[in-house]
Amino acid sequence: MYSPEGDKAREQINTWIRTSGAFDAVLDFDAVLDFDAVWRDPADPSHIRDDLHMGDNLHGNDAGYAALAQSIDLTLFDRPSAKTSPNTHPHDTDRR
Repeated sequence: MYSPEGDKAREQINTWIRTSGAFDAVLDFDAVLDFDAVWRDPADPSHIRDDLHMGDNLHGNDAGYAALAQSIDLTLFDRPSAKTSPNTHPHDTDRR
C-alpha cells in the first residue's frame, strides 16, 4: 500500500536510475508526455487511476500496464547501444 516513506524511497531510486548513467536507456514512465492523463488519478497524483490499478494504488492492472506499454517509443530499440557497437564485445581490446 502507498505510504509517504515508500513514495520518497521510490523517488530516490528513480532519480538514481534516471541520472546515474548506468544504463544505455531508461523507459521513464513518469516522464511520458501524457503520463498524467493516462495513469495518474487527477484528484491525487500520488495514486494510479482506479480503473488502472490492481487495488493498491501502486501497481497497474492489465489495462494500466497496457497503457504504459503503448507509451513506449519503439524506435528506442532501433538504435545501437551508446556503450558498445553491434560489432564489438565490451571485453575486446584494441589490437592496432
